[in-house]
Amino acid sequence: MDMVNVQINGSWHKFPKGTRMIEACRQVEALVPHYCYHPKLTSPGNCRMCLVEMGMPPRPTPGQEVEKDESGFAKIGWMPRPVIACANTVADGMGIRTEGKLSEECRRGVMEFLLINHPLDCPICDQAGECRLQEYSVEHGKGGSDFREEKVKKPKNVDIGPRIRLDDERCIMCSRCIRFCSEIVDDPVLGFTERGSFTTLTVHPGKRLENNYSLNTVDICPVGALTSNDFRFQQRVWFLKETNTICTQCGRGCNMTVSSRQETIYRQTPRENNEVNSTWMCDRGRLDFHYVNSEFRLTQPMIKVDGRHQAATWKQAVERIAEGLKSVPADQVAIIASARMTNEELYLLKSLVASVKTPHVDVVPRMREPDNYLRAADMNPNSNGVRKVLGIEPGARLEGIVADIIGGKIRVVLSLGENLLKIGLEKAHLEKLEFLASSHVLANAVAELSDVVLAGATYAEKRGSMINVTGRLQRLAKAIESPGDAREDWEILRDLVLAVSGSNGLHSVDDVFKRLAAEVDIFAGLTLTRIGELGVQVMETGETIPLLEREKDRIAKGLIVG
Repeated sequence: MDMVNVQINGSWHKFPKGTRMIEACRQVEALVPHYCYHPKLTSPGNCRMCLVEMGMPPRPTPGQEVEKDESGFAKIGWMPRPVIACANTVADGMGIRTEGKLSEECRRGVMEFLLINHPLDCPICDQAGECRLQEYSVEHGKGGSDFREEKVKKPKNVDIGPRIRLDDERCIMCSRCIRFCSEIVDDPVLGFTERGSFTTLTVHPGKRLENNYSLNTVDICPVGALTSNDFRFQQRVWFLKETNTICTQCGRGCNMTVSSRQETIYRQTPRENNEVNSTWMCDRGRLDFHYVNSEFRLTQPMIKVDGRHQAATWKQAVERIAEGLKSVPADQVAIIASARMTNEELYLLKSLVASVKTPHVDVVPRMREPDNYLRAADMNPNSNGVRKVLGIEPGARLEGIVADIIGGKIRVVLSLGENLLKIGLEKAHLEKLEFLASSHVLANAVAELSDVVLAGATYAEKRGSMINVTGRLQRLAKAIESPGDAREDWEILRDLVLAVSGSNGLHSVDDVFKRLAAEVDIFAGLTLTRIGELGVQVMETGETIPLLEREKDRIAKGLIVG
Protein backbone atom coordinates (compact mmCIF):
# COMPACT_ATOMS: atom_id res chain seq x y z
CA MET A 1 0.00 0.00 0.00
CA ASP A 2 1.44 3.38 -1.04
CA MET A 3 1.83 5.71 1.94
CA VAL A 4 2.04 9.50 1.75
CA ASN A 5 3.26 12.10 4.23
CA VAL A 6 0.66 14.67 5.26
CA GLN A 7 0.93 17.55 7.69
CA ILE A 8 -2.18 18.12 9.81
CA ASN A 9 -2.24 21.14 12.10
CA GLY A 10 1.56 21.30 12.13
CA SER A 11 2.29 17.59 12.73
CA TRP A 12 3.34 15.08 10.07
CA HIS A 13 1.56 11.74 9.64
CA LYS A 14 1.50 8.86 7.15
CA PHE A 15 -1.69 7.75 5.40
CA PRO A 16 -2.53 5.34 2.57
CA LYS A 17 -2.65 7.10 -0.77
CA GLY A 18 -6.27 7.95 -1.67
CA THR A 19 -7.44 8.54 1.90
CA ARG A 20 -10.11 11.23 2.10
CA MET A 21 -8.89 14.36 3.85
CA ILE A 22 -11.73 14.21 6.37
CA GLU A 23 -10.83 10.61 7.29
CA ALA A 24 -7.14 11.46 7.63
CA CYS A 25 -8.06 14.24 10.04
CA ARG A 26 -10.37 11.93 11.98
CA GLN A 27 -7.62 9.34 12.41
CA VAL A 28 -5.40 11.88 14.19
CA GLU A 29 -8.33 13.29 16.19
CA ALA A 30 -8.42 16.57 14.28
CA LEU A 31 -12.17 16.30 13.80
CA VAL A 32 -13.73 18.20 10.91
CA PRO A 33 -17.40 19.23 11.29
CA HIS A 34 -19.64 17.92 8.51
CA TYR A 35 -23.25 17.28 7.55
CA CYS A 36 -23.55 15.73 4.10
CA TYR A 37 -20.55 13.40 4.45
CA HIS A 38 -21.19 9.83 5.63
CA PRO A 39 -18.53 7.10 5.23
CA LYS A 40 -21.09 4.59 3.92
CA LEU A 41 -22.48 6.98 1.27
CA THR A 42 -21.06 8.87 -1.69
CA SER A 43 -19.77 12.40 -1.02
CA PRO A 44 -21.74 15.14 -2.80
CA GLY A 45 -19.86 17.97 -1.09
CA ASN A 46 -22.96 20.13 -0.84
CA CYS A 47 -23.04 21.32 2.80
CA ARG A 48 -19.57 23.00 2.75
CA MET A 49 -19.26 22.59 6.50
CA CYS A 50 -16.03 20.60 6.13
CA LEU A 51 -14.04 23.42 4.54
CA VAL A 52 -10.38 23.33 5.61
CA GLU A 53 -7.21 25.13 4.65
CA MET A 54 -4.94 23.17 2.30
CA GLY A 55 -1.45 23.64 0.95
CA MET A 56 1.23 21.90 -1.13
CA PRO A 57 4.98 22.50 -1.52
CA PRO A 58 5.56 25.12 -4.24
CA ARG A 59 7.29 23.85 -7.36
CA PRO A 60 10.91 25.11 -7.34
CA THR A 61 12.37 26.93 -10.30
CA PRO A 62 15.17 25.15 -12.21
CA GLY A 63 18.31 25.07 -10.11
CA GLN A 64 16.53 26.18 -6.94
CA GLU A 65 16.76 24.05 -3.80
CA VAL A 66 13.53 22.89 -2.20
CA GLU A 67 13.02 24.75 1.04
CA LYS A 68 12.62 22.36 4.00
CA ASP A 69 10.87 22.78 7.33
CA GLU A 70 12.26 21.77 10.73
CA SER A 71 10.99 18.19 10.19
CA GLY A 72 12.90 17.82 6.94
CA PHE A 73 9.83 17.95 4.67
CA ALA A 74 9.30 20.39 1.84
CA LYS A 75 7.88 23.65 3.15
CA ILE A 76 4.18 24.07 2.37
CA GLY A 77 2.66 26.94 0.45
CA TRP A 78 -0.87 27.54 1.67
CA MET A 79 -3.73 28.19 -0.74
CA PRO A 80 -5.71 31.42 -0.22
CA ARG A 81 -9.05 29.59 -0.51
CA PRO A 82 -10.45 26.62 1.45
CA VAL A 83 -11.30 23.17 0.07
CA ILE A 84 -13.86 20.57 1.15
CA ALA A 85 -12.33 17.73 3.12
CA CYS A 86 -15.04 15.14 2.35
CA ALA A 87 -14.40 14.70 -1.38
CA ASN A 88 -10.65 15.46 -1.71
CA THR A 89 -7.91 12.94 -1.03
CA VAL A 90 -4.50 13.39 0.54
CA ALA A 91 -1.30 13.68 -1.50
CA ASP A 92 2.37 13.44 -0.54
CA GLY A 93 3.63 16.61 1.09
CA MET A 94 0.13 18.04 1.55
CA GLY A 95 -0.71 20.28 4.47
CA ILE A 96 -4.13 20.54 6.13
CA ARG A 97 -5.27 23.05 8.73
CA THR A 98 -8.55 22.35 10.48
CA GLU A 99 -7.96 25.25 12.85
CA GLY A 100 -7.14 28.85 12.08
CA LYS A 101 -8.77 32.04 10.90
CA LEU A 102 -9.73 30.90 7.38
CA SER A 103 -11.35 27.61 8.43
CA GLU A 104 -13.14 29.15 11.40
CA GLU A 105 -14.54 32.06 9.36
CA CYS A 106 -15.79 29.65 6.69
CA ARG A 107 -17.60 27.53 9.27
CA ARG A 108 -19.20 30.56 10.87
CA GLY A 109 -20.42 31.67 7.46
CA VAL A 110 -21.80 28.24 6.56
CA MET A 111 -23.55 27.97 9.94
CA GLU A 112 -25.21 31.35 9.43
CA PHE A 113 -26.49 30.31 6.01
CA LEU A 114 -27.87 27.05 7.43
CA LEU A 115 -29.64 28.85 10.27
CA ILE A 116 -31.17 31.64 8.14
CA ASN A 117 -34.45 29.78 7.59
CA HIS A 118 -34.16 27.16 10.32
CA PRO A 119 -37.03 27.30 12.86
CA LEU A 120 -36.24 28.06 16.49
CA ASP A 121 -38.01 24.95 17.81
CA CYS A 122 -35.20 23.20 19.69
CA PRO A 123 -37.32 22.96 22.89
CA ILE A 124 -39.93 20.82 21.11
CA CYS A 125 -37.67 19.04 18.61
CA ASP A 126 -37.06 15.32 19.13
CA GLN A 127 -33.51 15.67 17.83
CA ALA A 128 -32.54 17.96 20.73
CA GLY A 129 -29.62 16.41 22.59
CA GLU A 130 -28.23 14.62 19.54
CA CYS A 131 -28.56 17.34 16.89
CA ARG A 132 -25.45 18.23 14.86
CA LEU A 133 -26.91 21.61 13.96
CA GLN A 134 -27.43 22.39 17.63
CA GLU A 135 -23.90 21.26 18.52
CA TYR A 136 -22.11 23.01 15.66
CA SER A 137 -24.06 26.23 16.16
CA VAL A 138 -22.47 26.43 19.61
CA GLU A 139 -19.01 25.28 18.52
CA HIS A 140 -18.74 27.10 15.18
CA GLY A 141 -21.61 29.60 15.01
CA LYS A 142 -21.42 33.40 15.31
CA GLY A 143 -23.78 33.77 18.23
CA GLY A 144 -25.84 36.27 16.26
CA SER A 145 -27.24 36.74 12.75
CA ASP A 146 -27.11 39.54 10.16
CA PHE A 147 -30.29 38.20 8.55
CA ARG A 148 -33.28 40.49 9.02
CA GLU A 149 -35.79 39.15 6.49
CA GLU A 150 -38.77 36.84 6.93
CA LYS A 151 -37.90 33.13 7.14
CA VAL A 152 -39.01 30.88 4.28
CA LYS A 153 -41.92 28.68 5.38
CA LYS A 154 -41.98 25.01 4.38
CA PRO A 155 -44.22 21.98 5.05
CA LYS A 156 -44.25 20.64 8.60
CA ASN A 157 -45.33 17.30 10.11
CA VAL A 158 -45.58 15.63 6.69
CA ASP A 159 -46.57 11.94 6.58
CA ILE A 160 -44.11 10.49 4.05
CA GLY A 161 -44.30 6.87 5.17
CA PRO A 162 -45.87 4.56 7.75
CA ARG A 163 -43.00 5.00 10.21
CA ILE A 164 -41.58 8.47 9.46
CA ARG A 165 -42.55 12.16 9.71
CA LEU A 166 -40.87 14.97 7.77
CA ASP A 167 -40.41 18.56 8.96
CA ASP A 168 -39.06 20.38 5.90
CA GLU A 169 -38.27 23.59 7.76
CA ARG A 170 -35.58 21.76 9.72
CA CYS A 171 -33.99 20.14 6.67
CA ILE A 172 -30.50 21.44 5.82
CA MET A 173 -30.40 19.68 2.42
CA CYS A 174 -27.51 17.37 3.31
CA SER A 175 -29.12 14.69 1.03
CA ARG A 176 -28.05 11.79 3.27
CA CYS A 177 -31.56 10.30 3.25
CA ILE A 178 -31.80 10.60 -0.53
CA ARG A 179 -28.48 8.84 -1.05
CA PHE A 180 -29.32 6.12 1.47
CA CYS A 181 -32.57 5.25 -0.30
CA SER A 182 -31.00 5.15 -3.76
CA GLU A 183 -27.58 3.68 -2.93
CA ILE A 184 -28.24 1.24 -0.07
CA VAL A 185 -31.82 -0.06 -0.37
CA ASP A 186 -32.53 0.62 -4.08
CA ASP A 187 -35.68 2.60 -3.28
CA PRO A 188 -35.09 6.12 -4.68
CA VAL A 189 -38.34 7.68 -3.48
CA LEU A 190 -36.85 10.84 -1.93
CA GLY A 191 -35.61 13.91 -3.76
CA PHE A 192 -35.31 17.70 -3.75
CA THR A 193 -37.72 20.03 -5.50
CA GLU A 194 -37.60 23.83 -6.08
CA ARG A 195 -34.37 25.85 -5.91
CA GLY A 196 -32.28 28.04 -3.62
CA SER A 197 -33.82 28.89 -0.25
CA PHE A 198 -37.06 27.24 -1.38
CA THR A 199 -35.47 23.79 -1.93
CA THR A 200 -37.71 21.19 -0.34
CA LEU A 201 -37.23 17.51 0.47
CA THR A 202 -40.16 15.40 -0.65
CA VAL A 203 -41.24 11.96 -1.84
CA HIS A 204 -41.83 11.38 -5.51
CA PRO A 205 -45.50 11.75 -6.57
CA GLY A 206 -47.47 8.60 -5.83
CA LYS A 207 -44.63 7.11 -3.73
CA ARG A 208 -44.05 6.65 0.00
CA LEU A 209 -40.99 5.95 2.12
CA GLU A 210 -42.08 2.53 3.33
CA ASN A 211 -39.24 0.09 2.67
CA ASN A 212 -38.13 -2.12 5.57
CA TYR A 213 -35.02 0.01 6.15
CA SER A 214 -36.70 3.42 6.15
CA LEU A 215 -35.88 4.26 9.78
CA ASN A 216 -32.17 4.32 8.99
CA THR A 217 -32.84 7.71 7.39
CA VAL A 218 -33.87 8.98 10.84
CA ASP A 219 -30.56 7.74 12.29
CA ILE A 220 -28.41 9.49 9.69
CA CYS A 221 -30.41 12.73 9.53
CA PRO A 222 -28.13 15.21 11.34
CA VAL A 223 -31.07 17.42 12.35
CA GLY A 224 -34.71 16.81 13.31
CA ALA A 225 -36.11 16.82 9.78
CA LEU A 226 -36.90 13.09 9.80
CA THR A 227 -38.32 11.62 12.99
CA SER A 228 -39.65 8.20 13.93
CA ASN A 229 -43.40 7.96 14.53
CA ASP A 230 -42.69 5.30 17.14
CA PHE A 231 -40.19 7.34 19.19
CA ARG A 232 -41.55 10.81 18.46
CA PHE A 233 -42.26 12.76 21.69
CA GLN A 234 -41.65 9.67 23.85
CA GLN A 235 -38.48 10.59 25.74
CA ARG A 236 -35.58 13.05 25.84
CA VAL A 237 -32.42 11.28 24.73
CA TRP A 238 -30.30 12.54 27.64
CA PHE A 239 -32.52 10.60 30.05
CA LEU A 240 -31.96 7.28 28.26
CA LYS A 241 -29.57 4.52 29.28
CA GLU A 242 -27.83 2.92 26.29
CA THR A 243 -26.93 -0.77 26.21
CA ASN A 244 -24.97 -2.37 23.36
CA THR A 245 -26.43 -5.73 22.39
CA ILE A 246 -27.69 -7.66 19.32
CA CYS A 247 -31.02 -8.00 17.54
CA THR A 248 -32.74 -11.39 17.88
CA GLN A 249 -35.43 -10.88 15.24
CA CYS A 250 -33.61 -13.05 12.69
CA GLY A 251 -30.39 -15.01 12.31
CA ARG A 252 -28.32 -12.01 11.18
CA GLY A 253 -27.81 -10.72 14.72
CA CYS A 254 -27.51 -7.05 13.77
CA ASN A 255 -25.58 -5.06 16.35
CA MET A 256 -27.76 -2.49 18.05
CA THR A 257 -28.11 -0.14 21.00
CA VAL A 258 -31.12 -0.43 23.30
CA SER A 259 -32.18 2.90 24.82
CA SER A 260 -34.17 2.52 28.04
CA ARG A 261 -35.30 4.39 31.10
CA GLN A 262 -36.78 3.06 34.34
CA GLU A 263 -36.95 -0.51 32.98
CA THR A 264 -38.83 0.57 29.84
CA ILE A 265 -37.38 0.33 26.33
CA TYR A 266 -38.04 3.39 24.17
CA ARG A 267 -36.06 2.67 21.02
CA GLN A 268 -33.49 0.42 19.38
CA THR A 269 -30.91 1.77 16.93
CA PRO A 270 -28.14 0.09 14.92
CA ARG A 271 -24.49 0.32 15.88
CA GLU A 272 -21.59 -0.21 13.53
CA ASN A 273 -20.17 -3.68 12.91
CA ASN A 274 -18.69 -4.08 9.45
CA GLU A 275 -18.73 -7.88 9.76
CA VAL A 276 -22.46 -8.11 10.43
CA ASN A 277 -24.68 -5.15 9.55
CA SER A 278 -22.43 -2.21 8.59
CA THR A 279 -24.28 0.68 10.29
CA TRP A 280 -27.82 -0.29 9.27
CA MET A 281 -30.74 -2.29 10.63
CA CYS A 282 -34.16 -3.27 9.33
CA ASP A 283 -37.33 -1.63 10.68
CA ARG A 284 -38.83 -4.93 11.84
CA GLY A 285 -35.86 -5.65 14.06
CA ARG A 286 -35.63 -2.22 15.60
CA LEU A 287 -39.36 -2.04 16.39
CA ASP A 288 -39.57 -5.56 17.84
CA PHE A 289 -39.51 -4.50 21.49
CA HIS A 290 -42.99 -3.32 22.49
CA TYR A 291 -44.00 -6.75 23.78
CA VAL A 292 -41.22 -6.50 26.39
CA ASN A 293 -43.30 -4.03 28.40
CA SER A 294 -46.66 -5.56 27.50
CA GLU A 295 -49.45 -5.73 30.05
CA PHE A 296 -49.72 -9.44 29.19
CA ARG A 297 -46.25 -10.28 30.54
CA LEU A 298 -46.07 -13.27 32.87
CA THR A 299 -44.48 -12.08 36.09
CA GLN A 300 -44.46 -15.15 38.36
CA PRO A 301 -44.62 -18.95 38.18
CA MET A 302 -48.03 -20.62 38.44
CA ILE A 303 -49.28 -24.11 39.21
CA LYS A 304 -52.69 -25.41 38.17
CA VAL A 305 -54.79 -26.57 41.13
CA ASP A 306 -58.31 -27.93 40.54
CA GLY A 307 -58.31 -26.56 37.01
CA ARG A 308 -57.21 -23.03 37.96
CA HIS A 309 -53.76 -21.46 38.03
CA GLN A 310 -52.45 -20.24 41.35
CA ALA A 311 -49.31 -18.21 42.05
CA ALA A 312 -46.45 -20.34 43.33
CA THR A 313 -42.85 -19.93 44.45
CA TRP A 314 -40.06 -20.86 42.08
CA LYS A 315 -39.10 -23.76 44.32
CA GLN A 316 -42.62 -25.18 44.19
CA ALA A 317 -42.86 -24.77 40.40
CA VAL A 318 -39.46 -26.33 39.71
CA GLU A 319 -40.09 -29.27 42.03
CA ARG A 320 -43.48 -29.89 40.41
CA ILE A 321 -41.87 -29.99 36.95
CA ALA A 322 -39.13 -32.32 38.17
CA GLU A 323 -41.81 -34.68 39.51
CA GLY A 324 -43.66 -34.53 36.20
CA LEU A 325 -40.52 -35.33 34.18
CA LYS A 326 -39.82 -38.35 36.41
CA SER A 327 -43.44 -39.59 36.50
CA VAL A 328 -43.22 -41.58 33.26
CA PRO A 329 -40.48 -43.52 31.42
CA ALA A 330 -37.90 -41.32 29.68
CA ASP A 331 -39.05 -42.29 26.18
CA GLN A 332 -42.48 -40.83 27.00
CA VAL A 333 -41.07 -37.37 27.79
CA ALA A 334 -40.48 -34.65 25.19
CA ILE A 335 -38.70 -31.32 25.53
CA ILE A 336 -39.44 -28.72 22.87
CA ALA A 337 -37.05 -25.79 23.17
CA SER A 338 -36.31 -22.69 21.14
CA ALA A 339 -33.50 -21.55 18.84
CA ARG A 340 -34.04 -18.13 20.40
CA MET A 341 -32.26 -19.42 23.50
CA THR A 342 -28.67 -18.40 24.20
CA ASN A 343 -25.74 -20.82 24.02
CA GLU A 344 -25.61 -20.88 27.82
CA GLU A 345 -29.29 -21.84 28.04
CA LEU A 346 -28.81 -24.53 25.39
CA TYR A 347 -25.89 -25.96 27.36
CA LEU A 348 -28.05 -26.25 30.48
CA LEU A 349 -30.86 -27.70 28.38
CA LYS A 350 -28.43 -30.37 27.18
CA SER A 351 -27.65 -31.16 30.83
CA LEU A 352 -31.36 -31.42 31.58
CA VAL A 353 -31.93 -33.74 28.61
CA ALA A 354 -29.05 -35.94 29.81
CA SER A 355 -30.54 -36.05 33.32
CA VAL A 356 -34.03 -36.94 32.09
CA LYS A 357 -32.54 -39.32 29.47
CA THR A 358 -35.22 -38.53 26.90
CA PRO A 359 -34.47 -38.95 23.18
CA HIS A 360 -37.27 -36.55 22.26
CA VAL A 361 -35.79 -33.07 22.14
CA ASP A 362 -35.87 -30.45 19.38
CA VAL A 363 -36.34 -26.76 18.62
CA VAL A 364 -38.85 -25.10 16.31
CA PRO A 365 -37.32 -23.97 12.98
CA ARG A 366 -38.42 -20.71 11.33
CA MET A 367 -37.46 -20.20 7.71
CA ARG A 368 -38.65 -17.32 5.53
CA GLU A 369 -37.64 -15.66 2.28
CA PRO A 370 -34.58 -13.46 2.90
CA ASP A 371 -34.31 -9.98 1.45
CA ASN A 372 -31.34 -8.80 -0.60
CA TYR A 373 -29.90 -6.67 2.18
CA LEU A 374 -29.65 -7.82 5.83
CA ARG A 375 -32.62 -10.01 6.77
CA ALA A 376 -31.66 -13.68 6.85
CA ALA A 377 -33.76 -16.64 5.75
CA ASP A 378 -33.46 -18.15 9.24
CA MET A 379 -35.74 -16.21 11.58
CA ASN A 380 -34.20 -17.83 14.66
CA PRO A 381 -31.19 -15.95 16.06
CA ASN A 382 -29.26 -18.98 17.33
CA SER A 383 -29.79 -21.99 15.07
CA ASN A 384 -26.02 -22.47 14.81
CA GLY A 385 -25.87 -22.52 18.60
CA VAL A 386 -28.41 -25.35 18.56
CA ARG A 387 -26.21 -27.25 16.12
CA LYS A 388 -22.97 -26.74 18.03
CA VAL A 389 -24.15 -26.80 21.67
CA LEU A 390 -27.23 -29.01 21.68
CA GLY A 391 -25.84 -31.16 18.88
CA ILE A 392 -29.00 -31.46 16.79
CA GLU A 393 -30.28 -30.06 13.52
CA PRO A 394 -33.16 -27.64 14.22
CA GLY A 395 -36.49 -29.25 13.34
CA ALA A 396 -35.10 -32.67 12.37
CA ARG A 397 -37.02 -34.52 15.12
CA LEU A 398 -39.96 -32.18 15.53
CA GLU A 399 -42.37 -33.91 13.14
CA GLY A 400 -41.85 -37.23 14.91
CA ILE A 401 -42.30 -35.66 18.35
CA VAL A 402 -45.56 -34.01 17.26
CA ALA A 403 -46.80 -37.31 15.80
CA ASP A 404 -45.98 -39.15 19.06
CA ILE A 405 -47.82 -36.53 21.11
CA ILE A 406 -50.88 -36.86 18.88
CA GLY A 407 -50.63 -40.66 19.00
CA GLY A 408 -50.34 -40.72 22.79
CA LYS A 409 -46.83 -42.20 22.91
CA ILE A 410 -45.49 -39.04 24.57
CA ARG A 411 -47.34 -38.25 27.81
CA VAL A 412 -45.20 -35.51 29.39
CA VAL A 413 -44.05 -32.35 27.60
CA LEU A 414 -41.83 -29.49 28.68
CA SER A 415 -42.03 -26.50 26.32
CA LEU A 416 -39.48 -23.69 26.61
CA GLY A 417 -40.37 -20.43 24.89
CA GLU A 418 -42.48 -21.91 22.09
CA ASN A 419 -46.19 -21.95 21.28
CA LEU A 420 -47.07 -25.62 20.76
CA LEU A 421 -50.32 -24.70 18.99
CA LYS A 422 -48.28 -23.32 16.09
CA ILE A 423 -46.36 -26.51 15.30
CA GLY A 424 -49.25 -28.78 14.30
CA LEU A 425 -50.72 -29.54 17.71
CA GLU A 426 -54.25 -28.68 18.77
CA LYS A 427 -55.82 -27.92 22.13
CA ALA A 428 -57.29 -31.44 22.37
CA HIS A 429 -53.84 -33.00 21.94
CA LEU A 430 -52.38 -30.96 24.79
CA GLU A 431 -55.33 -31.65 27.06
CA LYS A 432 -54.68 -35.41 26.72
CA LEU A 433 -51.15 -35.09 28.11
CA GLU A 434 -50.59 -36.34 31.65
CA PHE A 435 -48.36 -33.37 32.39
CA LEU A 436 -47.54 -30.16 30.49
CA ALA A 437 -45.14 -27.47 31.69
CA SER A 438 -44.17 -24.40 29.72
CA SER A 439 -42.03 -21.30 29.97
CA HIS A 440 -43.29 -18.13 28.31
CA VAL A 441 -42.84 -14.37 28.24
CA LEU A 442 -46.47 -13.51 27.44
CA ALA A 443 -49.71 -15.13 28.53
CA ASN A 444 -51.08 -17.36 25.75
CA ALA A 445 -53.24 -20.39 25.09
CA VAL A 446 -50.45 -22.92 25.80
CA ALA A 447 -49.78 -21.29 29.17
CA GLU A 448 -53.49 -21.60 29.94
CA LEU A 449 -53.36 -25.34 29.22
CA SER A 450 -50.15 -25.97 31.19
CA ASP A 451 -50.00 -27.64 34.60
CA VAL A 452 -47.04 -25.42 35.47
CA VAL A 453 -46.26 -22.06 33.86
CA LEU A 454 -42.86 -20.40 34.24
CA ALA A 455 -42.29 -16.67 33.69
CA GLY A 456 -39.25 -16.23 31.44
CA ALA A 457 -37.14 -13.25 30.38
CA THR A 458 -36.91 -11.47 27.03
CA TYR A 459 -33.75 -10.86 25.00
CA ALA A 460 -33.38 -7.45 26.69
CA GLU A 461 -33.47 -8.89 30.20
CA LYS A 462 -30.62 -11.39 30.11
CA ARG A 463 -26.97 -11.91 29.26
CA GLY A 464 -25.50 -14.61 27.09
CA SER A 465 -24.17 -15.39 23.64
CA MET A 466 -25.47 -16.49 20.23
CA ILE A 467 -23.97 -17.59 16.92
CA ASN A 468 -25.44 -15.88 13.88
CA VAL A 469 -26.03 -17.36 10.42
CA THR A 470 -22.52 -16.49 9.23
CA GLY A 471 -20.91 -18.23 12.22
CA ARG A 472 -20.09 -15.18 14.34
CA LEU A 473 -20.32 -15.56 18.12
CA GLN A 474 -21.89 -12.43 19.59
CA ARG A 475 -22.85 -11.18 23.00
CA LEU A 476 -26.37 -10.46 24.25
CA ALA A 477 -26.45 -7.82 26.99
CA LYS A 478 -28.96 -7.08 29.72
CA ALA A 479 -30.62 -3.69 29.22
CA ILE A 480 -33.47 -3.82 31.76
CA GLU A 481 -34.67 -5.95 34.67
CA SER A 482 -37.43 -8.53 34.25
CA PRO A 483 -40.85 -7.57 35.63
CA GLY A 484 -42.10 -9.03 38.89
CA ASP A 485 -40.59 -12.40 39.74
CA ALA A 486 -39.78 -13.44 36.17
CA ARG A 487 -36.39 -15.13 35.78
CA GLU A 488 -33.70 -15.49 33.16
CA ASP A 489 -33.99 -18.81 31.34
CA TRP A 490 -30.52 -20.01 32.32
CA GLU A 491 -31.54 -19.72 35.98
CA ILE A 492 -34.73 -21.68 35.31
CA LEU A 493 -32.83 -24.45 33.55
CA ARG A 494 -30.10 -24.54 36.18
CA ASP A 495 -32.72 -25.07 38.90
CA LEU A 496 -34.46 -27.74 36.83
CA VAL A 497 -31.18 -29.63 36.38
CA LEU A 498 -30.55 -29.27 40.09
CA ALA A 499 -34.02 -30.62 40.93
CA VAL A 500 -33.69 -33.60 38.57
CA SER A 501 -30.06 -34.64 39.07
CA GLY A 502 -28.44 -32.73 41.96
CA SER A 503 -26.03 -29.83 42.47
CA ASN A 504 -24.29 -28.19 39.52
CA GLY A 505 -22.35 -25.32 41.16
CA LEU A 506 -23.37 -22.67 38.67
CA HIS A 507 -23.91 -19.22 40.13
CA SER A 508 -23.73 -16.91 37.11
CA VAL A 509 -24.07 -16.99 33.35
CA ASP A 510 -20.27 -16.52 33.18
CA ASP A 511 -19.86 -19.82 35.05
CA VAL A 512 -22.09 -21.51 32.48
CA PHE A 513 -20.02 -20.12 29.60
CA LYS A 514 -16.81 -21.36 31.22
CA ARG A 515 -18.16 -24.91 31.28
CA LEU A 516 -19.41 -24.50 27.75
CA ALA A 517 -15.97 -23.32 26.60
CA ALA A 518 -14.36 -26.33 28.28
CA GLU A 519 -16.63 -28.81 26.48
CA VAL A 520 -17.31 -27.31 23.03
CA ASP A 521 -14.23 -26.76 20.86
CA ILE A 522 -15.36 -23.61 19.04
CA PHE A 523 -15.65 -21.75 22.36
CA ALA A 524 -12.23 -22.83 23.66
CA GLY A 525 -10.24 -20.02 25.23
CA LEU A 526 -13.17 -17.59 25.21
CA THR A 527 -15.17 -15.90 27.94
CA LEU A 528 -18.20 -13.66 27.65
CA THR A 529 -15.90 -10.68 28.15
CA ARG A 530 -13.44 -11.80 25.45
CA ILE A 531 -16.22 -12.02 22.89
CA GLY A 532 -16.15 -8.23 22.90
CA GLU A 533 -18.60 -5.69 21.51
CA LEU A 534 -18.21 -6.86 17.89
CA GLY A 535 -18.11 -10.63 18.36
CA VAL A 536 -15.73 -13.38 17.25
CA GLN A 537 -15.87 -15.60 14.17
CA VAL A 538 -16.03 -19.21 15.46
CA MET A 539 -17.26 -21.19 12.45
CA GLU A 540 -17.67 -20.90 8.69
CA THR A 541 -21.12 -21.38 7.19
CA GLY A 542 -20.54 -20.18 3.63
CA GLU A 543 -23.33 -17.61 3.92
CA THR A 544 -22.64 -14.08 2.71
CA ILE A 545 -24.39 -10.82 3.55
CA PRO A 546 -25.71 -9.14 0.37
CA LEU A 547 -25.56 -5.59 1.73
CA LEU A 548 -21.96 -6.01 2.91
CA GLU A 549 -20.89 -7.58 -0.39
CA ARG A 550 -22.17 -4.53 -2.27
CA GLU A 551 -20.50 -2.25 0.26
CA LYS A 552 -17.13 -3.94 -0.31
CA ASP A 553 -17.54 -3.47 -4.05
CA ARG A 554 -18.29 0.24 -3.61
CA ILE A 555 -15.24 0.64 -1.37
CA ALA A 556 -13.05 -1.11 -3.96
CA LYS A 557 -14.31 1.31 -6.62
CA GLY A 558 -13.56 4.29 -4.40
CA LEU A 559 -17.18 5.40 -4.24
CA ILE A 560 -17.33 5.30 -0.45
CA VAL A 561 -14.93 5.09 2.47
CA GLY A 562 -16.86 2.32 4.23
